[in-house]
Amino acid sequence: QIKFGIYSSYAMKKDLLQDLLVYYSSSEKKPVTLEEYVGRMRESQKYIYYACGESTAKLDMLPQTEMLRDKGYEILYLTDEIDEFALKTMRDYKEKEFRSVSDAELDIEDEGEKEEIKKTAEDNKSLFEFMKEHLGDNVKEVRLSTRLKTHPVCLTSDGGISLEMEKVLNAMPTNTEKVKAARVLEINANHPIFAALTKAYAE
Repeated sequence: QIKFGIYSSYAMKKDLLQDLLVYYSSSEKKPVTLEEYVGRMRESQKYIYYACGESTAKLDMLPQTEMLRDKGYEILYLTDEIDEFALKTMRDYKEKEFRSVSDAELDIEDEGEKEEIKKTAEDNKSLFEFMKEHLGDNVKEVRLSTRLKTHPVCLTSDGGISLEMEKVLNAMPTNTEKVKAARVLEINANHPIFAALTKAYAE
């Protein structure tokens, strides 16, 4: 509760305090400021990417980060339960919006990749609908992933409540109503498991 109070006060003094924030960098392997991050951003990069978790070691293994890291994007690792609320309050830094690695859209594909993903998704639309039907309310949607490279699947969130925010909010003793993030099951079309799924569905 004290942390939330601090960040509420912080929100009103964003311009004054934002340059004091430091987060661990996936590429620099040390804490960096937002100014340092933005100074290294690619010219075409729209977002400041971040990932939330218990430790930097666990975040290094997070499936949702691997395509971003493979393409050379820097990711800020948020390990304090209140960190994401701080960035959500800020919304952006120097006109660069914050975006979680688990958000619905990362916008890291080139035009060729987008077309290939769109075609594969259309070709397997009935499979994804079949999976969604059987998973029921456990997921909002099943879709093709653009963020996975070696992992077969991952969970992402769709909407304002992230998976980490769900944990934090539901752990608060004053929160009598449980909140739930809208989960999306994403599948890697380049993984052998996807080939097994399509074969099983066809048969």
